[in-house]
Amino acid sequence: MATYTPMIQQYLKIKAEYQDAFLFFRLGDFYEMFFEDAKRASAELEITLTSRDGGGDERIPMCGVPYHSAPGYIEALIEKGYKVAICEQTEDPKQAKGVVRREVVQLITPGTVMNGRGLQERENNYLASVTAFPSKFGFALTDLSTGENQLALLNSLDDIINEMYSMGAKELVVDHGFPEPWIKKMTERSKITISFEGETNTDGFAPIIDHLEDLRLKETFGRLLNYLQKTQKRSLDHLQKVKIYQLHDFMKMDLYSKRNLELTETIRSKGKKGSLLWLLDETKTAMGARMLKQWIDRPLLSEQEIENRLQMVQTLLDHYFEREDLRERLKEVYDLERLAGRVAFGNVNARDLIQLKKSLEQVPAIQAVLTSIKQERMNEIAENIDSCSDLTELLEAALVENPPLSIKDGNIMKDGFHEQLDQFRDASRNGKSWIAELEQQERVRTGIKSLKIGFNRVFGYYIEVTRANIHLLEEGRYTRKQTLTNAERFITPELKEKETLILEAEEKMVDIEYELFVNLREQVKQYIPRLQALSKCISELDVLQCFAVISEKRHYSKPSFSNQELLIKEGRHPVVEKVMNSQEYVPNDCSFSKERGMLLITGPNMSGKSTYMRQVALTAILAQIGCFVPAEEAVLPIFDQIFTRIGAADDLISGQSTFMVEMLEAKNAIVHATENSLILFDEIGRGTSTYDGMALAQAIIEHIHHYIGAKTLFSTHYHELTSLSDELPQLQNVHVSAIEENGKVVFLHKIKEGPADKSYGIHVAELAELPEELISRAKEILKSLEAEQTVKVPPAVMVNEEAFKNDETQLSFFNEMPKKKENNQVPKKDMQVLDQIRSINLLEMTPLDAMNELYQIQKKLK
Repeated sequence: MATYTPMIQQYLKIKAEYQDAFLFFRLGDFYEMFFEDAKRASAELEITLTSRDGGGDERIPMCGVPYHSAPGYIEALIEKGYKVAICEQTEDPKQAKGVVRREVVQLITPGTVMNGRGLQERENNYLASVTAFPSKFGFALTDLSTGENQLALLNSLDDIINEMYSMGAKELVVDHGFPEPWIKKMTERSKITISFEGETNTDGFAPIIDHLEDLRLKETFGRLLNYLQKTQKRSLDHLQKVKIYQLHDFMKMDLYSKRNLELTETIRSKGKKGSLLWLLDETKTAMGARMLKQWIDRPLLSEQEIENRLQMVQTLLDHYFEREDLRERLKEVYDLERLAGRVAFGNVNARDLIQLKKSLEQVPAIQAVLTSIKQERMNEIAENIDSCSDLTELLEAALVENPPLSIKDGNIMKDGFHEQLDQFRDASRNGKSWIAELEQQERVRTGIKSLKIGFNRVFGYYIEVTRANIHLLEEGRYTRKQTLTNAERFITPELKEKETLILEAEEKMVDIEYELFVNLREQVKQYIPRLQALSKCISELDVLQCFAVISEKRHYSKPSFSNQELLIKEGRHPVVEKVMNSQEYVPNDCSFSKERGMLLITGPNMSGKSTYMRQVALTAILAQIGCFVPAEEAVLPIFDQIFTRIGAADDLISGQSTFMVEMLEAKNAIVHATENSLILFDEIGRGTSTYDGMALAQAIIEHIHHYIGAKTLFSTHYHELTSLSDELPQLQNVHVSAIEENGKVVFLHKIKEGPADKSYGIHVAELAELPEELISRAKEILKSLEAEQTVKVPPAVMVNEEAFKNDETQLSFFNEMPKKKENNQVPKKDMQVLDQIRSINLLEMTPLDAMNELYQIQKKLK
C-alpha cells in the first residue's frame, strides 16, 4: 500500500466521508482535487489535468480552480446534478504544527443551492424527502432559499412521482434501505439527485414542527432536517413552520395530464414559453412568480376560496389606476423571501440589506393604494400588512446608500451610527489637514519658521527642528525621537495620540464596520418571521393583480359554478389565442348537462379537435385557481381531477411504445376518475390495428358511461363509434366542421352538433404537399375501399373475434385460431408461431424489441 504525504492522507480521510461529492480541497489560493475527482472534474469542467508527487510510487492526478473563481465552477457541477464539498483551512498556517487543519464547511447539492445560476429567480428550488411506511409514504419538501416547508402523507409511489414532477424537486433524500426499484422508477421520470440520510432527529426545531402530531410526519421531516444540518453546517433560523397539505384539498392532475396540457412547460421544448404559466405571468416580483406556479400546479376545490380570489380580481379589474399604481410599487419590491433566507444563512451582504430597505419603503405606499380602493377585503389586507417600519428605520440609520459588494472592505455604515467609527473616520479623512494645522500652530508657538512635521514608516509622525533652533523649543513639551546630522526630530503627546489614530484608523475602521454589520445582520434575523409573512401577502397581491391584468388584456370573463352543468360560450384556448396574435381565433361553445355528460368528437386532423379539448380543461383550471376565463360566459362544475390522453409520444426512458403509454394513461383515468372528474381522450386506440383500436375505444366509452359518469371529451377517427349515441343516453356527437372548395379542404375550426361525414385525410396529405402521384393513387384506393362493404361496430356491444374473421390483413390481439387443414389439423408451422406469440411479454419489451420479434414471426410465416 502506498505511503502518502501527510497532506494527501488528510485529503483521503476527509474524502472518505464525502464519497458521492467532488471535494474542493483548499490549498492556498486554489481549491484542488485529486485522484478520480481530478479526472472527472477535468472532463466536466474542461480544465487541465496535471499531477503531483503524493509520496507514493506514482504521481497523483490533480486539477484545481482559483479560489476567487470557484463559484462558477461549483455552479457548473451542481447544474449537472453533482454535489460539491467545500473543504477550507480552519487553522492559521502560521500557527499550525504540521499539516494545517482542514474541515468541510458546506456540502452544496442541487437541492440546497442558495445563490448563483443554479437558483432560478422565479422558480422554487425544492429538496424532497420520502419515507416509506406501511400503506403510506411520508413526503416532505423544503426550499432552503426561502425557508418554505411542506409535508404530506401520500398513498402511492405514483403520488410521490407526480408531486416531485409538479414541484420540480431537484434532489431526493431517502433512507439507506429505500428499495432500489422504487428509486429507479422515480429517477426515470426526471433528472433528480438521490441522497441518503438515516437520522430523523428533530431536536432544536420545535417552533417549526411542534404542531406535528403524526409520528410518521415527524420522522419524514426529521430526515430532511438532519440532511440540511449535516450538509449546510450553519444557521437554519429562516425555516418556516411546516405546512401540512392534503392532495384531496386540490384538483388532482397526474404528471401526464400536466404535461399534455402544457401548464408550466411545453411538450416539445420543455421551456416556459408557450405554456399556461407563460401566458399568465404578469407578476412583478420573483416571489409572486413562484406563487403563481404553485397556484397553477394546485387548483382549488373550495368554492368559497375560489370566489374570494375571483372577487379580488374583479375589484382590481374595476380600479385600473389603482391597479397600475400597485404594479409600479410591486416592481420596486425585491425578493423578500430569499433575502430573509440569506440573512439567516449568513451570506447576505450590505447591498442585499439595501434592497430589503428599498422593498420595505414601498409597503406603506402599497397599503395606501389598497385603502384608496375602498373595498372591505382590500382595506382588511391593508390593515393586516406588517410594514416592518422599525426595521426600515434601523437599516436607514445604519447603511450607506451604495455600499461595496464585500462586507470586509469597509465603507458600509453611515456616519453618526457608531461613535468610535466616526472618530476613526475623522482621523482617516482629516489626518493630513490636521497635521498641516498642527505644523502651523507649532511654528507660531515656537517662532521657528523652518519647523516642519513629517512621516516615515519606521518612526511615524515627527516634528523636525534644525539644531540652530532647538533652544526655542519649550522644555518638557517635546520628546526626542531621532537625531540627524543637522536636525533633531521630536514628538509631542498630542501628535503621538493623533498618530495612533491616523495609523490605526483604516485597519480599525474595517474591523469595526465588519463587526457592526455582523451585529446588524443578527438584528435583522429577528425580523425573519415578519418578513416571511409580509412576503406571502405581497406575493398574493402580485398574483391577483396579474390575473386582473391578463383578464382585462385578453377579454376574459368571470366564471360561475354549478354542479348541474358545464356551459362555455365562445370559449378559446388561452395560449393558442395569444400565439396567433392578429389572426382571428375561432371560439367554440361547450355544453354538458347532468343528463348528457359525454362528447364524442369527430372531424379531420388539423381541424382543432385537440385544441378544443384542451381549452375546456384549461378553462376549468383557470377558474379553479381564481382567474377569469377565455370565454364570453362560463358556468362550470368544480372538478376534483382532470385526466388527459392527448398526443402521441414514445416513452423512450422506460422503453414503452406510444400505444403502451396511451393504455397506461387511459388506465390511470379509468381507475381513479369519479363523477366529478374531467376526462380528455384524444384518438384512443390508434396505436394498434384498426379493429383492435376501435374495440378498445368503444369499450372505454361504455365503461366511462356505465361505471364512472365523469364529464368526458372523446375525439376519434372511428366514425363507426358515432352510432353509440343511439344506445348511450349520456353520449352526444359533435364534430369540427370543414368544407371542400375546388377539391381542397378548408378547416372552419367550428364545433357543430352531430358526427362528421368524412375524415378528409387525403386532403390533409395534400396540405402537407405529398407527391401528386401519391395523392392520386390514394384517391383511387379510397374509392375502391368505399365501394366495398364496410364493417360496422355493433353499438354498445364489445367487439369480439367474429368481427374480424373476414379481415385477413389485420393482426389481432384476440384469440383467433389459425385456419385448419381439411383433416382438422393445424399446420405445425402455424402452431409454432402461435406458441411464440403466446410466450411474448409485451410489457417488458421496448418498441425496437417488438419490431425485431415481429420480423422473426413474419419470416417464419413466409
